[in-house]
This record gives sequence, C-alpha cells and structure tokens, in this order.
Amino acid sequence: KSTTSQNTLAALVDLGQKILIVGCDPKADSTRLILNAKAQDTVLHLAAQEGSVEDLELEDVLKAGYKGIKCVESGGPEPGVGCAGRGVITSINFLEENGAYDDVDYVSYDVLGDVVCGGFAMPIRENKAQEIYIVMSGEMMALYAANNIAKGILKYAHSGGVRLGGLICNERQTDRELDLSEALAARLNSKLIHFVPRDNIVQHAELRKMTVIQYAPDSKQAGEYRALAEK
Repeated sequence: KSTTSQNTLAALVDLGQKILIVGCDPKADSTRLILNAKAQDTVLHLAAQEGSVEDLELEDVLKAGYKGIKCVESGGPEPGVGCAGRGVITSINFLEENGAYDDVDYVSYDVLGDVVCGGFAMPIRENKAQEIYIVMSGEMMALYAANNIAKGILKYAHSGGVRLGGLICNERQTDRELDLSEALAARLNSKLIHFVPRDNIVQHAELRKMTVIQYAPDSKQAGEYRALAEK
C-alpha cells in the first residue's frame, strides 16, 4: 500500500504538483522511498524526546524528499502501549497549527488498512480528506478488508464530505484477480481506478530505498504508476 502510494505521488510531483505526505501508520514506512532513507523520526518519537508536542518545531518533523515532496510520519507508541491512533490526531493538529498545509496541491494521508481504531479514521472523520482510495489485491482477505473499509467510509460520508474515490488493485497473481476486483468495485458502486501489474522491479527499487519512478523512470512499471497518477 505505502509503496503504491509513494510511487503514485512521485509520478504526481513529476507532473508539477506540490505534495505533502502524512504517514498515519505506526510502522512509519509511508515516506521511506520518497526520502531514500530508513524510516524518518516520527512526531510522537520526537515529542517524547522533547517533552511534548508544543516543544517541536515544524522543521523537526517535516522532511523534504524526492523533488521537494514534504514528508511527515505521525508514528505510534511501542506495541502494546498506548493508543496508536492518538499519534495521528496529535500530528495532524500540530501540522495545521504550524502551517504545514500552506502552498500544497495534494495532501496524502497514508492510513493502515485494518482500521480498527477511531484515531486512524481521523482524516476521514474530521473532514481532513476528500477522497479515499483503497489499495487492495484480489485475495479473499484483501477483498474482505476493502469491503470493511468501505463500510467505515459510509459511516462518515454523511457527516463529512468524504467519498470513496475508487479501488486500486496491486496484482498478486491469484486466480481471476481482475474479475474479482472489478466485481467488488461494482458492488460498492465504485470503480477500479487502476490494476497495477506485479513486477519485480518494485522490489529492486525498494531495496535501494527508491520509488520505481526515481530508480527506473523509463520502465514499464513506472509507466503504470504515471497512468495511475494522471487518473
């Protein structure tokens, strides 16, 4: 999911858009390929070091990556301690108060798929996000999870202005994957925006902490991500 998101955003920035990524996953891997680095320091981690979020400066948490994409990771507590969704809420409030959203065309919230906790749903709930794209595969559990996320979106669609932009399928080369993905999209009254074929070049780029757009801009796979970005 994070790989697809970062490759698509790298393609978008190539089209001349200004982008901010807010990683909302405790694993803090939503910006790695854009920064060509290991996971960046998270808002929660830095706040714990400094004493509180109020002691942080925007430049402490906001890093510029590929072609100036702004990157922030909200992070989360150690496993089994505290509430991970809280990190998302804290981060977004901090970013808003410190002007991180000024002069940006797109803000991408990279939210983990098994939304079990209201904190992670904050970008949806509080009207921070306008469109949600679900990255899934044609495997049964992925389809099940995508359906569950769609149910969650429906809950907030009436109160907020958020809608399901569509599904993006990351091919896993299972049987009838395209058919199943299109069938789910139809059942949800949505559409399959793009079917991203499986290609080992994605792993090659990841090992070098890069997006395919940066690592192999002329490859067929980079073309797939560009096509997705243009949609």
